[in-house]
Amino acid sequence: MSELRFGIIGCGVIGRLQARVLTSYPPLAGRARLVAIAASSRDSAGARQAAAETGCEATDVASLLARDDIDAVSVCTPSGLHAELGRAALAAGKHVMVEKPIDVSVRAADQLIEAARRADRVLAVMSQRRFDLASRVVREALEAGELGTPTSASVEVPLWHGRSYYASDGWRGTLALDGGGALINQGVHSLDLVQWLLGPVVEVKAHTALLGHTGIGVEDVVTASLRHASGALTSLLTTTAAFPGRTTRLAVHGDRGSAVIDNDELVYFHAADAETDTLAEGAFGAGNQADLRRPAAVAQERDSCGLLRGPHGEQLLDFCDAVADGRPPAVDGPAGREALRTALAVYEAARTGATVRVARAAGENLRLMRTVPSPAPSPAGRWHGELFAAPGRR
Repeated sequence: MSELRFGIIGCGVIGRLQARVLTSYPPLAGRARLVAIAASSRDSAGARQAAAETGCEATDVASLLARDDIDAVSVCTPSGLHAELGRAALAAGKHVMVEKPIDVSVRAADQLIEAARRADRVLAVMSQRRFDLASRVVREALEAGELGTPTSASVEVPLWHGRSYYASDGWRGTLALDGGGALINQGVHSLDLVQWLLGPVVEVKAHTALLGHTGIGVEDVVTASLRHASGALTSLLTTTAAFPGRTTRLAVHGDRGSAVIDNDELVYFHAADAETDTLAEGAFGAGNQADLRRPAAVAQERDSCGLLRGPHGEQLLDFCDAVADGRPPAVDGPAGREALRTALAVYEAARTGATVRVARAAGENLRLMRTVPSPAPSPAGRWHGELFAAPGRR
């Protein structure tokens, strides 16, 4: 297979992480090569620093897109620029990967997906937690029916981002470019992962609040109850106001087993065997089979930003394979749209105080709403387009 030549737009934490992964993750050797990196703003210092670190060239966006020695572009910019820059890269004939979320509105996501279809180019959305070894183990167990009927899940993303985080870039904490706060920025990976494991979310109840920060226009706490199409229920907490911050945790439960992933590691797993009497009293956390389920030891290197490099590398490798094989990537544009649509449903449920049903009609759209509610309960509000329908309404 030929080597895929990459350009990166965006020199923040994730852009620099991807640059390091492209240049140092062993399975990508001979499959991907980083050619150039560009800042999405006029400040080119970040691009020069990242280029010096990874041995590529620093350039500007227009020059990067015009180069004929770049086959694919990874967009690692503020969320509200993902679709705009992705469409520009597609128009220049490049394959495109965008960071999560795919953008901040369904309309923008649809425009990007349509542009990729028209250009006949691969479009992927970075959702690297699907490529974690622990996530794969749980997915395979669910598909094999080892956990029985999936009944529930809990998602906990208890982070702390102090004032310096929101002050580090002018777009952070803004609706226009961040798209929201703790959910759409920090929690969307877990939202994508729980839907990958338990299936699409069809109904949402939620609350949002701004409690631990001042001077930002988005929420820093979200709680939600999600109902999946299968009937399984998920409780969700995501926040950037949990000092000093803890690890992200996902628990999945079925009527014959449970699994817990903490900080991307499988910390608990139990599946009943044929002789197990599930009518008996529960084990209350005993009988942990995680050691038996973990894959053979693999070097799990964490980047300087704290994230595992392997899952990012594996998704980039899948992207390279998709281009070479002429197939959709594992996480394509519609999959990224699904995570975005669910996040927006959570925001709408919090804004209105109503139960929101996530419709699945074509051509659906939702304009971005302010997501920080007043202290008083929000009354039921008006409904937007075909994306949401009040219970009992069609």
